[in-house]
Amino acid sequence: MKSTKRESWTSKLGFILAAAGSAVGLGNIWRFPYITGENGGAIFLLIYLVAVILIGYPVLLTEMSLGRKSHKNPVGAFKAIARDNTPWWLVGALGVFTGFTILSYYSVIAGWSMAYIVKAANGFIAEADFAGVFVEHISGVGEPLLWHGVFMAITVGIISAGVVKGIQKAVKVLMPILFLLLVVLVFRSVTLSGAGAGLVYYLAPDFSQITAQTLNDAIAQAFFTLSLGMGAMITYGSYLSDDDNIADSAGYVLGFDVLIAILAGLAIFPAVFALGLSPDAGPGLTFITLPAVFAEMPLGALFGFLFFVLLTIAAVTSSISLLEVVVAYMVDEHQWERKKAAQIIGIVVFVVGIPPLLGYSALSDIQFLGMDILDTYDWFANSIFLPVGGLLTAIFAGYVWRTDDILDEINQGNSVLKIGVWFKIMIKYIIPPAIAVIMFVSIWQTFV
Repeated sequence: MKSTKRESWTSKLGFILAAAGSAVGLGNIWRFPYITGENGGAIFLLIYLVAVILIGYPVLLTEMSLGRKSHKNPVGAFKAIARDNTPWWLVGALGVFTGFTILSYYSVIAGWSMAYIVKAANGFIAEADFAGVFVEHISGVGEPLLWHGVFMAITVGIISAGVVKGIQKAVKVLMPILFLLLVVLVFRSVTLSGAGAGLVYYLAPDFSQITAQTLNDAIAQAFFTLSLGMGAMITYGSYLSDDDNIADSAGYVLGFDVLIAILAGLAIFPAVFALGLSPDAGPGLTFITLPAVFAEMPLGALFGFLFFVLLTIAAVTSSISLLEVVVAYMVDEHQWERKKAAQIIGIVVFVVGIPPLLGYSALSDIQFLGMDILDTYDWFANSIFLPVGGLLTAIFAGYVWRTDDILDEINQGNSVLKIGVWFKIMIKYIIPPAIAVIMFVSIWQTFV
């Protein structure tokens, strides 16, 4: 199997949009609003913003630096930088495995969103039993399987085309469309009669609502939404040129990610409150509560259709980064041809995603600690794999790869932002214990 020349981004904008697209996904449009709704609204948003800046940004800088310094996939990056042939490459392997695992069930949820585009176009927004529509869809087999396959085929097609012709070209089209759709939905939401209560809930913090769960969920959401601990930012960073400045690029990525998350809340909570519905509907907020909201809106069918188009675009921009992590590993470490790697891995991901897809029908009797199969996949990814990956990456950066060397890599090139000694303090002394505590609290709450 022959090796091919490694690609790189052809512009800084291409990288920023791709990395922002990786960060902006179902985590922002689907997960962030319902987690916010379950944790008191504005107070969760405030803690999330603090977590993104103090924990997410330093880890984001570290992962991008690992990729750019080595110009390799996550496994190759740790191999190249670790001293004395130590087993730190296993941290990179965990990132590859985590990206693979998340994509397997991520594609199932994205398939639901694609199905809802068709349902919205066919007028289901006019129906009354939205919970029944959702249950009927996910408890089927043929339709969810079809959309799971269609979504994976789209993802494989983009990755097969390459870094420049596939990923970069796709995000330059998809990201502006995503932003414009979201702005339209925000405008519609905040202009509804009674939307003010939703704005207060979302933007005026109530500090009495802070709990250990709020802190835990905020840090976990920061990791999930920035695509940290899953090898994506190491992989995307590996395609950067040595002239690009990581501090500025990471700042843009974080800014886009936070902006989209905030806009998603503004698109959802004012509308939910305007119609007297509950903001703490959990995962069903997107597929059950929001269709009910659209049903009561003028031109609701149109806005419902646009929302699920938006959700699907966000899913695609993230899924391509998840698949790219595994493909880059096979191309770099095993010299697979890109198209072959994308197609074979895509098929395997599709197959691994079938059990969580059937967890609401044929395999509904299978439970783990009271969770169905999809929630079990998600629990292991978010409660174990991501925090362990982030924890070990921070330890590696702080105690194996010298922090002075990391700062040199981060600050290379002309930049607006300059990263200084605060980064050393955070990555060595603050972030590792913070991640460890949150991880153990999450595990404890699950088992107790």
